[in-house]
Amino acid sequence: MRAFLFLLAVLLMPAAALAQALPNHVNPTAREVIPNLEAVPTIRFLTTADFPPFNFRDERGELIGFNVDLARAICDELKIACTVQAWPWEQAAKALEDNQGDALIAGLAVTQENGELFDFTPAYLMLPGRFVTRIDDAASFDPTQAAGRTIAVRRGTTHAEFVRRYLPDASLAEYDSEPLALAAVSDGSADAYFGDAMRASFWLNENAGCCSFSGEPYFRADLFGDGMSVAVAIGHDAVRRAIAYGLTRIKASGVYDELYLRWFPVSFY
Repeated sequence: MRAFLFLLAVLLMPAAALAQALPNHVNPTAREVIPNLEAVPTIRFLTTADFPPFNFRDERGELIGFNVDLARAICDELKIACTVQAWPWEQAAKALEDNQGDALIAGLAVTQENGELFDFTPAYLMLPGRFVTRIDDAASFDPTQAAGRTIAVRRGTTHAEFVRRYLPDASLAEYDSEPLALAAVSDGSADAYFGDAMRASFWLNENAGCCSFSGEPYFRADLFGDGMSVAVAIGHDAVRRAIAYGLTRIKASGVYDELYLRWFPVSFY
């Protein structure tokens, strides 16, 4: 029934929404292994309350966001009890380490240092880099033909490094923030912007008549990170497998896509 309702919602979406690419980090050739859910009667999710739109408090003080909805959807799919508790960012990882929760869904980076303390599920969301141009230029923009073109970036970012490294013939225009760099495309000071696609998607949602994404997303773990995963304490394999299975199931049912488009109405994939 839930999948049918999502399909109905998709059919009623505007054409622009239907054309959007959606995240899909599930390996279609992998064998679906059903975990032993009897070993996981409940999951205590930890998060933070200062990372919109992933996890934050609304005007009533309620904890909301993409990560919060995702955690609850996983528990609904697994038919197990679920709690989501917010911690200050500087205390959240330590709380997981001290067994005050079973899983941390708050964008903890998958680094070597964190890997020595925690295990991680497969990524459920990557944060690619993307080009943005004016709408009229989107179809013809070719980053491999960037000689003489001005590319706006946020100063000091790995996206600026990407342009320096791979588009050496482009003219790099550095700005102190993403909105300033994107505004340079809007007013014609730059031919394109390259940067964090998620942040750009929010700007595009507010400037729909001006600009759009151009070309494909760039997924580079060495520059843009390994994406977002759920962290669990080392050795808590039953919890990790249950969450990974839940993520696979809500993607298959359409619930994941519904949540993604709810929080990211302009897809950044």
